[in-house]
Amino acid sequence: MNLFRFFLDNAQWLAAGILLTFLSSFGQTFFISIFAGEIRESFGLSHGDWGLTYTIGTSVSAAVMIWAGGLTDIFRTRVIGGIVLAMLSAACLFMAFNMWAALLPVVIFALRFTGQGMTSHIAVVSMGRWFVATRGKALSVATLGFSIGEAILPLAFVALMVFVDWRFLWVGAAVVALLAIPVLVRLLKQERTPQSHAETDHATGMLGRHWRRPEMLRHFLFWFMIPALLGPSAFNTAFFFQQVHFAEIKGWSHLELVALFPLYTLAAVSAMMLSGSLLDRFGTARLLPWYQLPMVAAFVLFALGQSLFSALLGLMFLAISAGANQTLPNAFWAEFYGTRSLGAIKAMAAAVMVLGSALGPGITGVLIDAGIGIETQYIGVAAFFVFATVCMIIGVRRAARML
Repeated sequence: MNLFRFFLDNAQWLAAGILLTFLSSFGQTFFISIFAGEIRESFGLSHGDWGLTYTIGTSVSAAVMIWAGGLTDIFRTRVIGGIVLAMLSAACLFMAFNMWAALLPVVIFALRFTGQGMTSHIAVVSMGRWFVATRGKALSVATLGFSIGEAILPLAFVALMVFVDWRFLWVGAAVVALLAIPVLVRLLKQERTPQSHAETDHATGMLGRHWRRPEMLRHFLFWFMIPALLGPSAFNTAFFFQQVHFAEIKGWSHLELVALFPLYTLAAVSAMMLSGSLLDRFGTARLLPWYQLPMVAAFVLFALGQSLFSALLGLMFLAISAGANQTLPNAFWAEFYGTRSLGAIKAMAAAVMVLGSALGPGITGVLIDAGIGIETQYIGVAAFFVFATVCMIIGVRRAARML
């Protein structure tokens, strides 16, 4: 079955996934960081202050995700998805009208929890549960929403800020999220319940059974995966979070750097589609341990390169891992732990990833204020991804014997 035919046969479910992953953009770092300069100026924040604010809000959202993510095992996607989108719209309005620096961590929490956290979590858990033999294809198609958002929104909103006050742009984001609710409900009007689907499909994991979250936490594999879960969310987030500062120290305009993002997105989409197809053919055990190695090359280039071409090359390597990151880890949880408690299990993994996205901006911001340049930091980031790869090789290979 080719990809186009697959999409036509499953259009309503895949379109719902694309819609949710696209709307999660309003709580993703690549979108929020567009306004970093305006936010720091409006509230009088240093790089460290802004990074710490972001870390606090995102860390709290990670903690709440551990509980809230499990709701996808109970409620239909159209129900919980509609509620979360309404909350995301309210969070965007909160950013638009907040005038107090003391409330900024609360604003960040609201955006990160509803956008980056729950909206994307609902999408990937739904794909993992609804599709079994074609899980890789489903994830690669549904997560196109992330790539569409990355390609369109930064360039569009940076250009719009020349003419429109940044706060009004957040009002526009709120309207988009609100209008999407009836579309989501319409797409999923024939949706089955999470419980009935899990009982029907019986997609088991290691040792031929469905794992529960407490069992996962007692198993060695989860702990070997921690560095790999933290790394992309922490340092991809840090790269896009510090994009304004990164452009400044390299001597480029912000718009020159942002203009490269659509090419990054195109490469990420290609990597995502390829990894989805390879996943269905070879499984996650063979592919997962290696997918973060391109990030090593990416951050070395970001650290040492001085031209826009070196930045573009670094973004291409970053895109390879970022694209694979949309399919391989998300399929991993269903393949290794089964689908019956997938929402709760994936929620724990999502909380770790959200925590990573909290740590990355905070650490880089504090280090910048301490006089440790972003280029020096990126050499350390490259070394971290070597360590994460070694951990995955050991953990996944040991656990794969239980499949």
